[in-house]
Amino acid sequence: MVQAIITLNEHEDRILNIVKGKFGLKNKSDAVSLIIDKFEEEFIEPELRPEYVEKIRNIEKKGKFTSYKSLAAFRKEIEENA
Repeated sequence: MVQAIITLNEHEDRILNIVKGKFGLKNKSDAVSLIIDKFEEEFIEPELRPEYVEKIRNIEKKGKFTSYKSLAAFRKEIEENA
């Protein structure tokens, strides 16, 4: 674990106390960790391309596996969805 000494102005300290109270955290260190986690989720994690999200949703609807009677039927579906 890394320890850091940080300087906060009055407003930033107040915000940290609000986050600490709102989420029932034990200390300001936990509040800073929560804020960093939220920042990471929203700004650092890349968003998925809409076509990829749609492809995943289609897989979820159909199920994980599909049975094919022949290799030709498999190729036909791949070419149609490409």
